[in-house]
Amino acid sequence: MTKTLKILVVAGDGIGPEVTSEAVLVLASVAEAGGYEFAFRYEPIGGVAIRAQGRPLPETTLKAALDSDAVLLGAVGSNEFNALPPSERPEAGLLKIRAELGGFANLRPSFAWPGLSQNSPLRAEVVEGADILFVRELLGGLYFGEPREWNKQTGAAWNTMRYTRDEVVRVAKVAFELAQKRRKKVTSVDKANVLEVSQLWRATVTEAAKAYPDVALEHQYVDAMAMHIMNQPRNYDVVLTENLFGDILSDEAGVITGSLGMLPSATIGGRVNLYEPVHGSAPDIAGKGIANPLGAILTAAMVLRFSAGLEEEAAAIEAAVKRVVADGYRTADLARGDKTARVLSTGEMGSRVREALSEQLSGRAAAQGV
Repeated sequence: MTKTLKILVVAGDGIGPEVTSEAVLVLASVAEAGGYEFAFRYEPIGGVAIRAQGRPLPETTLKAALDSDAVLLGAVGSNEFNALPPSERPEAGLLKIRAELGGFANLRPSFAWPGLSQNSPLRAEVVEGADILFVRELLGGLYFGEPREWNKQTGAAWNTMRYTRDEVVRVAKVAFELAQKRRKKVTSVDKANVLEVSQLWRATVTEAAKAYPDVALEHQYVDAMAMHIMNQPRNYDVVLTENLFGDILSDEAGVITGSLGMLPSATIGGRVNLYEPVHGSAPDIAGKGIANPLGAILTAAMVLRFSAGLEEEAAAIEAAVKRVVADGYRTADLARGDKTARVLSTGEMGSRVREALSEQLSGRAAAQGV
């Protein structure tokens, strides 16, 4: 546990600054209540960095990230840069900071929130009780493999899906160790019936599992898993998969919560942990004050859990979000089809969470006789 924390805030594009500001306010509330010292520094990334400094990840931002205890990211992406080559777009800044920080395991929890089952396109009896933790390998596969090129003269393009045994082993260990603290089951997802790289993945995960005899291991093909998440999500605990498959499947799991806006994530295992909500920059709603900040706020809880060792405070944030949702408060994305919902703006939702968090922290202090 640490009482001091240097947090670099890279709010990014679109709704990134709106939701990130609410997450920062929640972290500041925890610091004030607990007597902790959280120092926030702000630097640009993505489209805003391209406009200001001509590149999606300025050196000053990267240096600040490496000098921090944790990096809190909002979102990157802006339609105005779509004509640029992939290496020059806002998203390139995100890929680069991931690579430079070295985090290889991306943790994406997705569970059914009490009171939000009616917001899911799935039947309530399918999603209620679902609780999945995706462990996505983040530094390999198609997103980073070489060679990669778009040859406009020949009209051909190619990317390379590549993994080494050591890359698979290290992320598999993270999945098995997390499963030991949960329901002791790992589902490894691949396409081993077609891809040699998936055959390596499956063989390596199977071998790594021998060191964790208390954890059950099963394998699923990615196409079958995409269906199973829809029709039997309660069957899964920790889902381990490579970069591309993990990106797609964890986004798909947004149907369990009812909105991508409810999904947090943490990238661990490198020099500095990187935290970001799963949703994108959503430029179509940016500046309207209707973005859902709960994914960013839940991401703040992961900052406390994995970079500060403040488990009780992280749990208090999560309990505060549950309380607000249970009380019927919603942002626009959560209110679809719910005529009884009390719809709040981005800032109003953040304020409600901080009020509930204050009650959580006060109750804990009273119980401890503080």
